[in-house]
Formats: sequence, C-alpha cells, structure tokens
Amino acid sequence: MLIKKPDDVLGSEITSREHFMNRRRFLAGTTIAGVGGLAGAYLLGGSRSSSAESKQKLVAAKRADFSVTEPPNSYKDVTTYNNFYEFGLGKDQPAENAHTLKTRPWTVRIEGEVQKPRTIGIEELLKLAPLEERVYRFRCVEAWSMVVPWIGYSFSELLKLVQPTAKAKFVQLVTLKDSSQMPGQKSWVLDWPYLEGLRIDEAMHPLTLLCLGLYGEVLPNQNGAPVRLIVPWKYGFKSIKSVVAIRFTEELPTTTWAKQGPSEYGFYANVNPEVDHPRWSQASERRIGELRRRKTLPFNGYADQVAKLYQGMDLRRFY
Repeated sequence: MLIKKPDDVLGSEITSREHFMNRRRFLAGTTIAGVGGLAGAYLLGGSRSSSAESKQKLVAAKRADFSVTEPPNSYKDVTTYNNFYEFGLGKDQPAENAHTLKTRPWTVRIEGEVQKPRTIGIEELLKLAPLEERVYRFRCVEAWSMVVPWIGYSFSELLKLVQPTAKAKFVQLVTLKDSSQMPGQKSWVLDWPYLEGLRIDEAMHPLTLLCLGLYGEVLPNQNGAPVRLIVPWKYGFKSIKSVVAIRFTEELPTTTWAKQGPSEYGFYANVNPEVDHPRWSQASERRIGELRRRKTLPFNGYADQVAKLYQGMDLRRFY
C-alpha cells in the first residue's frame, strides 16, 4: 500500500468511496479539474466493460521510431484507472460502468471545411491505413501519467480522405451524447457532449494518433471505444474519446474544458512544467505504479518533434 504525507497527496490520486464523495461535494461549489518494447502480461480481468468486442485482436506493426523505450504500464493499470466522466467521476468507475456503451455499429461524421464530407463506419476506419503500435507517454492534467501501447495510425490519414479546404484552420471533435449509454451524462458536471479541438497543423502532425486499440486489442469501452484521439504532447483531456463527429472549421472551435474553466484549461493544453494549474503544480507527476514522483518533461518529452509548431508563441498565455 502506498502511503504519502498529507501534503503530497493529490485529490486526483484518491479513489476511495469516501474521497470520491467528498470530491463530488467539492465539484458542486467550484470549477472541477480536467479529465484527464512491451513488458508484462496482458491482464484481462477486473472490468465489467470488457465485452466480446473489446477482446477483438488487432494486428499492428510496431512503430519503434514513434515509440518511447520506457516499459508500458500493465493492461490492468491502463484499463482500470481512467478519466471518462460520461461513466462517473471516480478513476475506477469507467471500468465498472462503461459496459453500457454499444460500439457496434458505429459511425463518425466528417464535415465542415472539407472537399469530401462523409460518414465513415468503424470497420472502414480499421482498414483505412495500416495499423501501428506506438508506445506513448500519456500525461494527465491532474499530474499522473502512464505509458501505453496504443494502436492506430496518424490522424493525417483521415485528412487525406476528406481533403480539408484552405479555410480549414482547426479541427473540432465530438464525443457521443447518449445518456442511456453514458449514464454520467445525466449529471450537471459538464455541458455535454464533450468537445475538443486542435489546430490543423497539430492534427496533421504524424504523432497525432487516430486510436483504435491498445495492447493488441480494440479499445475497451472505458478507454474510449471504438475510436479516440491521442495527442501525446498535450494533457490527456485533449485526447477525446468515443468520437462520433469531426468538424473542420475556419474559427477557433469550442472545447469543453476551455469553456468550463477558462482560467484553468486552455485550448492548447501543451504539457508545460513551468505553468502550474491554479490548484497544483505541474512540475512533477506520479507515474501509475511507481512510488516516487517524476520530473515533468516539456511537451511530455516530445519537444524535439513538436516544439517547432509553437515557435514565437507565448506558452504561458496560450496554455
């Protein structure tokens, strides 16, 4: 059992029922915090949301040039410690509650400033480009992190399909809104559906992953099935889950957390250890499964690949 001094404990690290209920009371009066080679065996137990769909195997080539060399967290870590408010505020609740999500059939609507708008089904998405396994760092705004072997392909493959126009400066993504499948949407916590967005050059960067699986399988429901985004140099709330629409826009799009708490969550959300969240430091992080905290890396360790996207920008102002 991990025991910390009271001053070292983050609210985001506590998942007991008592503390979860305390957090809900806290949320009622304040702006809430954001969501946010392989090693080890595949641990497939412990999740009600592990359906037959979530055990479908995926064949993916390992993409070493896009992968970190740090050992991934276990399958159990990755699938039982999640932010997915559509299924509850506790880290353990998505794994318990996401079995209600139906991921087949599933379509994604692509619209806005594109030459070839269309609706595409999940089976077509799985075959749109060769699947790759990429071991990425994943850093949550709440100062915890994991290493995950995601499966998918660069989001730019989708852009090639629909051909954005010259007016397409941004991309907005939309999560499913259906409280019968996502019971957390019956709450007041956020203004549903969940919305996120990127600048078009961020979306086209080869590291930006249209994610369809992890650990050799299609995504489990609690991890954003059947399709999500992974933007590894940004805080986790940018990596939107269970996507049903993608809109290309000329104007900066609305995003859920920037609207919910503009003083705490900016549009860009690049991992920056020098810019603290108003209620906690971002200078260090807790890697799930480790005892000691780690120093947070600029752009989550991907500065060599992505820092050039932000040349000339004040990253304290555009946080």
